[in-house]
Amino acid sequence: MLWRALTTPRRGHPLGIYRGRVRVVVLLSGSGTLFQALLDDVAGGAPYAVVGVGSDRARVEGLARAERAGIPTVVVDPREYADRSAWDAALAAAVAGYAPDLVVSAGFMRILGARMLAQHRIINTHPALLPSFPGAHGVRDALAHGVKVTGTTCHWVDAGVDTGPIIDQRAVRVADDDSEDSLHERIKVAEREMLVDVVRRLSRGGLDEKFPRA
Repeated sequence: MLWRALTTPRRGHPLGIYRGRVRVVVLLSGSGTLFQALLDDVAGGAPYAVVGVGSDRARVEGLARAERAGIPTVVVDPREYADRSAWDAALAAAVAGYAPDLVVSAGFMRILGARMLAQHRIINTHPALLPSFPGAHGVRDALAHGVKVTGTTCHWVDAGVDTGPIIDQRAVRVADDDSEDSLHERIKVAEREMLVDVVRRLSRGGLDEKFPRA
Protein backbone atom coordinates (compact mmCIF):
# COMPACT_ATOMS: atom_id res chain seq x y z
CA MET A 1 0.00 0.00 0.00
CA LEU A 2 1.19 3.53 -0.75
CA TRP A 3 1.04 4.86 2.81
CA ARG A 4 3.16 1.99 4.08
CA ALA A 5 5.87 2.59 1.51
CA LEU A 6 6.11 6.24 2.40
CA THR A 7 6.28 5.71 6.15
CA THR A 8 8.94 3.00 6.01
CA PRO A 9 12.25 4.63 7.02
CA ARG A 10 14.74 4.89 4.18
CA ARG A 11 18.28 3.66 4.85
CA GLY A 12 20.41 6.43 6.30
CA HIS A 13 17.42 8.49 7.44
CA PRO A 14 15.14 7.59 10.36
CA LEU A 15 11.92 9.05 9.00
CA GLY A 16 12.02 8.64 5.25
CA ILE A 17 12.14 11.85 3.19
CA TYR A 18 9.23 12.54 0.85
CA ARG A 19 10.08 15.10 -1.84
CA GLY A 20 12.89 16.49 0.26
CA ARG A 21 10.89 17.30 3.38
CA VAL A 22 9.60 15.21 6.25
CA ARG A 23 5.81 14.97 6.18
CA VAL A 24 4.27 15.69 9.58
CA VAL A 25 0.70 15.10 10.72
CA VAL A 26 -0.42 16.83 13.91
CA LEU A 27 -3.08 15.44 16.25
CA LEU A 28 -4.81 17.91 18.57
CA SER A 29 -7.89 18.28 20.74
CA GLY A 30 -8.03 21.98 21.56
CA SER A 31 -6.64 25.40 20.77
CA GLY A 32 -3.58 24.19 18.88
CA THR A 33 -0.87 26.40 20.37
CA LEU A 34 1.73 23.65 19.96
CA PHE A 35 0.58 23.20 16.39
CA GLN A 36 0.93 26.96 15.85
CA ALA A 37 4.56 26.77 16.98
CA LEU A 38 5.20 24.20 14.25
CA LEU A 39 3.35 26.34 11.69
CA ASP A 40 5.50 29.34 12.60
CA ASP A 41 8.62 27.22 12.22
CA VAL A 42 7.49 25.96 8.81
CA ALA A 43 6.96 29.57 7.72
CA GLY A 44 10.56 30.24 8.74
CA GLY A 45 11.95 27.49 6.52
CA ALA A 46 11.78 24.31 8.61
CA PRO A 47 13.00 21.02 7.09
CA TYR A 48 9.53 19.51 7.44
CA ALA A 49 6.00 20.21 6.24
CA VAL A 50 2.74 19.87 8.17
CA VAL A 51 0.58 18.00 5.67
CA GLY A 52 -2.49 17.26 7.77
CA VAL A 53 -4.19 17.83 11.11
CA GLY A 54 -6.43 15.36 12.90
CA SER A 55 -8.69 15.81 15.90
CA ASP A 56 -11.11 13.86 18.04
CA ARG A 57 -13.29 16.95 18.35
CA ALA A 58 -15.01 19.12 15.76
CA ARG A 59 -15.03 22.93 15.90
CA VAL A 60 -11.89 23.40 17.98
CA GLU A 61 -9.54 26.32 17.43
CA GLY A 62 -6.71 24.03 16.34
CA LEU A 63 -8.73 22.94 13.31
CA ALA A 64 -9.54 26.55 12.52
CA ARG A 65 -5.81 27.37 12.60
CA ALA A 66 -5.18 24.58 10.12
CA GLU A 67 -7.95 25.72 7.82
CA ARG A 68 -6.63 29.29 7.84
CA ALA A 69 -3.20 27.92 6.91
CA GLY A 70 -4.65 25.82 4.08
CA ILE A 71 -3.80 22.50 5.73
CA PRO A 72 -6.31 19.66 5.29
CA THR A 73 -8.04 18.40 8.43
CA VAL A 74 -9.94 15.34 9.57
CA VAL A 75 -12.11 14.70 12.63
CA VAL A 76 -12.39 11.16 13.97
CA ASP A 77 -14.92 11.40 16.80
CA PRO A 78 -14.83 8.43 19.23
CA ARG A 79 -18.56 8.74 19.78
CA GLU A 80 -19.15 7.56 16.23
CA TYR A 81 -17.49 4.17 16.77
CA ALA A 82 -18.57 1.05 18.60
CA ASP A 83 -15.46 0.86 20.75
CA ARG A 84 -11.99 2.26 21.25
CA SER A 85 -10.40 -0.31 18.94
CA ALA A 86 -12.68 0.66 16.04
CA TRP A 87 -11.98 4.34 16.65
CA ASP A 88 -8.22 3.71 16.74
CA ALA A 89 -8.37 1.82 13.46
CA ALA A 90 -10.34 4.64 11.84
CA LEU A 91 -7.87 7.22 13.12
CA ALA A 92 -4.92 5.18 11.86
CA ALA A 93 -6.50 4.95 8.41
CA ALA A 94 -7.31 8.66 8.31
CA VAL A 95 -3.77 9.62 9.30
CA ALA A 96 -2.32 7.16 6.78
CA GLY A 97 -4.16 9.06 4.06
CA TYR A 98 -1.67 11.90 4.52
CA ALA A 99 1.33 9.52 4.10
CA PRO A 100 3.15 10.94 7.14
CA ASP A 101 6.74 10.28 8.10
CA LEU A 102 6.04 11.48 11.64
CA VAL A 103 2.89 12.03 13.72
CA VAL A 104 2.97 14.66 16.45
CA SER A 105 0.50 14.34 19.32
CA ALA A 106 0.21 18.00 20.32
CA GLY A 107 -2.39 18.35 23.04
CA PHE A 108 -4.28 15.30 21.78
CA MET A 109 -6.29 14.09 24.75
CA ARG A 110 -6.75 10.45 23.76
CA ILE A 111 -4.69 7.33 24.36
CA LEU A 112 -3.61 5.86 21.05
CA GLY A 113 -4.13 2.16 20.42
CA ALA A 114 -2.43 -0.77 18.74
CA ARG A 115 -3.32 0.12 15.15
CA MET A 116 -1.98 3.68 15.40
CA LEU A 117 1.21 2.49 17.08
CA ALA A 118 1.77 -0.22 14.49
CA GLN A 119 1.30 2.05 11.50
CA HIS A 120 2.87 5.35 12.55
CA ARG A 121 5.85 6.87 14.30
CA ILE A 122 4.39 9.16 16.95
CA ILE A 123 5.87 11.64 19.40
CA ASN A 124 4.10 13.36 22.29
CA THR A 125 4.81 16.20 24.69
CA HIS A 126 3.97 16.02 28.39
CA PRO A 127 3.99 18.84 30.98
CA ALA A 128 6.34 17.19 33.48
CA LEU A 129 9.82 15.70 33.66
CA LEU A 130 9.04 12.06 32.99
CA PRO A 131 9.15 9.49 34.43
CA SER A 132 7.85 11.73 37.24
CA PHE A 133 4.17 12.72 37.14
CA PRO A 134 2.79 10.87 34.11
CA GLY A 135 -0.88 11.01 33.21
CA ALA A 136 -3.46 13.74 32.77
CA HIS A 137 -2.49 15.93 35.74
CA GLY A 138 1.27 16.32 35.50
CA VAL A 139 1.32 20.00 36.53
CA ARG A 140 -1.10 19.53 39.42
CA ASP A 141 0.79 16.48 40.67
CA ALA A 142 4.14 18.29 40.59
CA LEU A 143 2.73 21.13 42.68
CA ALA A 144 1.13 18.71 45.12
CA HIS A 145 4.46 16.98 45.67
CA GLY A 146 6.22 20.28 46.36
CA VAL A 147 8.92 19.95 43.73
CA LYS A 148 11.07 23.00 43.04
CA VAL A 149 11.78 22.11 39.43
CA THR A 150 9.43 20.52 36.91
CA GLY A 151 9.23 20.94 33.16
CA THR A 152 8.24 19.23 29.94
CA THR A 153 9.19 16.07 28.09
CA CYS A 154 9.03 14.98 24.47
CA HIS A 155 8.91 11.22 24.03
CA TRP A 156 8.08 8.51 21.55
CA VAL A 157 4.61 7.10 22.08
CA ASP A 158 4.37 3.44 23.03
CA ALA A 159 1.61 1.27 24.47
CA GLY A 160 1.94 2.72 27.97
CA VAL A 161 0.84 6.08 29.37
CA ASP A 162 3.77 8.49 29.00
CA THR A 163 6.23 5.60 29.13
CA GLY A 164 7.90 5.78 25.71
CA PRO A 165 11.61 6.54 25.19
CA ILE A 166 12.46 10.13 26.09
CA ILE A 167 13.76 12.31 23.27
CA ASP A 168 14.21 15.65 25.05
CA GLN A 169 13.32 17.49 28.25
CA ARG A 170 13.26 21.12 29.39
CA ALA A 171 13.30 22.19 33.04
CA VAL A 172 11.04 24.89 34.49
CA ARG A 173 11.54 26.22 38.01
CA VAL A 174 8.49 26.29 40.29
CA ALA A 175 7.85 29.68 41.93
CA ASP A 176 6.70 29.88 45.55
CA ASP A 177 3.45 31.56 44.50
CA ASP A 178 2.72 29.38 41.47
CA SER A 179 -0.80 28.15 40.81
CA GLU A 180 -1.46 25.26 38.48
CA ASP A 181 -2.40 27.74 35.75
CA SER A 182 0.60 30.02 36.15
CA LEU A 183 3.04 27.13 36.23
CA HIS A 184 1.41 25.46 33.25
CA GLU A 185 1.67 28.64 31.19
CA ARG A 186 5.44 28.79 31.73
CA ILE A 187 5.75 25.10 30.95
CA LYS A 188 3.87 25.64 27.68
CA VAL A 189 6.48 28.18 26.56
CA ALA A 190 9.26 25.64 27.11
CA GLU A 191 7.11 22.90 25.56
CA ARG A 192 6.62 24.82 22.32
CA GLU A 193 10.33 25.56 21.97
CA MET A 194 11.24 21.95 22.72
CA LEU A 195 8.75 20.51 20.23
CA VAL A 196 10.04 22.69 17.40
CA ASP A 197 13.62 21.69 18.20
CA VAL A 198 12.74 17.98 18.36
CA VAL A 199 10.82 17.92 15.07
CA ARG A 200 13.67 19.77 13.38
CA ARG A 201 16.22 17.31 14.76
CA LEU A 202 14.17 14.29 13.73
CA SER A 203 13.67 15.77 10.29
CA ARG A 204 17.42 16.08 9.86
CA GLY A 205 18.03 12.46 10.72
CA GLY A 206 18.67 12.28 14.45
CA LEU A 207 17.56 10.12 17.38
CA ASP A 208 16.58 7.04 15.38
CA GLU A 209 18.15 4.80 18.01
CA LYS A 210 15.51 5.88 20.50
CA PHE A 211 12.54 4.82 18.40
CA PRO A 212 10.66 2.00 20.17
CA ARG A 213 10.61 -1.08 17.95
CA ALA A 214 8.41 -4.10 18.53
